[in-house]
Amino acid sequence: MPNKRRRLIGRVSSAKMDKTIVVKVDVAKRHPIYDKVLHRTRKYYAHDEANQAQEGDLVQIVESRPLSRLKRWALERILERREAAQAIDAVEEGSN
Repeated sequence: MPNKRRRLIGRVSSAKMDKTIVVKVDVAKRHPIYDKVLHRTRKYYAHDEANQAQEGDLVQIVESRPLSRLKRWALERILERREAAQAIDAVEEGSN
């Protein structure tokens, strides 16, 4: 039976707490009447057992049982490290 827990992909905005990261998830929704794309950002507190995620990393988080007052998610895996993201940004800025 497949695992039915929700998963989200976002960027780590803070990793200053012990075993906790703050992940910002961007969502783009189209308005049903005006057909305008609305961009929304939501912050999720996620459990990082090994303190392996750093600020700026692209991560995947998975829904879990309540771990504290705000933590309901856990770090599943790191998709992209911060250094790689900074190198891509530097190349894009240089080409403009």
